Amino acid sequence: QVQLVESGGGLVQPGGSLKLSCATSGRVFSMIYMGWYRQAPGKQRELVARVWSSGSTTYADSVKGRFTASRDMDKNMVYLEMNSLKPEDTAVYYCNAYMYEKAGAPPHEDWGQGTQVTVSS
Repeated sequence: QVQLVESGGGLVQPGGSLKLSCATSGRVFSMIYMGWYRQAPGKQRELVARVWSSGSTTYADSVKGRFTASRDMDKNMVYLEMNSLKPEDTAVYYCNAYMYEKAGAPPHEDWGQGTQVTVSS
């Protein structure tokens, strides 16, 4: 079974930068998209960025121009480079992927366990 494992979270001062990584364990027949969601305390989980198999990307308006998502197609890894971080970016960040795990099987969605990002002085 495929698992997603995030790394790179931590504590950073406002205006600082962090880079998150998400690795895929197990074999994947075809990845449709990989991306990132976040959930702040008391709020719903929201899409941050998504990278499609075509290479195109989707971003939440709140992170456009500050965050960059990228993928390593060969390794089925996804990254989130976060710059000019703000206190409101504080949240648990979750890796998300939608894939055909096996040929002939229906696509399904997987989630990582989450990594905490705290932006505070």
